Amino acid sequence: MIDPPVAQEAYNQLADDYAARIDSKAHNAFYDRPAVLSLLPDVTGKRVLDAGCGPGAYAEWLLDHGAQVVAVDANEKMLAHARERTGDRAEFHLANLNAPLDFLADASFDLVICPLVLDYIRDWTPLFREFHRLLRPGGVLVFSHGHPASEFFLYYADGNYHEVEQVSWEWTGFGTVVTMPSYRRPLAAVFNPLIDAGFVLDRVLEPRPIEAFREADREHYDQLMRQPGFLCIRAVKP
Repeated sequence: MIDPPVAQEAYNQLADDYAARIDSKAHNAFYDRPAVLSLLPDVTGKRVLDAGCGPGAYAEWLLDHGAQVVAVDANEKMLAHARERTGDRAEFHLANLNAPLDFLADASFDLVICPLVLDYIRDWTPLFREFHRLLRPGGVLVFSHGHPASEFFLYYADGNYHEVEQVSWEWTGFGTVVTMPSYRRPLAAVFNPLIDAGFVLDRVLEPRPIEAFREADREHYDQLMRQPGFLCIRAVKP
């Protein structure tokens, strides 16, 4: 049985405000995005899968830098915003990343990006195997997610670090307040599924926020300069 998207209702409530603030919300615009973009290879002329595209901020950047983009997301409202943002320049599909992406051909992509999406997936192994199938030899996977240390020791210390656990957090930063469900996991459950799927780990980044973050949100800037928030990873299909 395929798991339904765990955060679907939350994103149905949040989609419009999320799309409106994605370019100014500090954790997204001045923390995750600069870090993820720093891990990307040259995308000019490359075919890229934007897996969990949200409202299309990454898809737009990829298109503006010469990539051919196929974007998927489980939320129809997010896809509508992504289409509005990018026009007819990208190919979009409604897809649950818990299910096989069998409408996409083997070895048909040079790059897969999956920023801040995997926290909504309980079992990463099948999805990483799909990404491995979709990438050409030498293809690159770049993803980001909540850092295991911060998620457990700062926020969910009443659980069991060694387990993959469903958790929830009240999101207030996008205007609309929602209870956002996700999964936290130990560090082993980050790297072992990647290795088991056949990837070679290439780079690990525990980013610090850029200067614009301090101007937007000084309190969280100071925190993130001392404590990790996200973990960003680049891996290669041999």
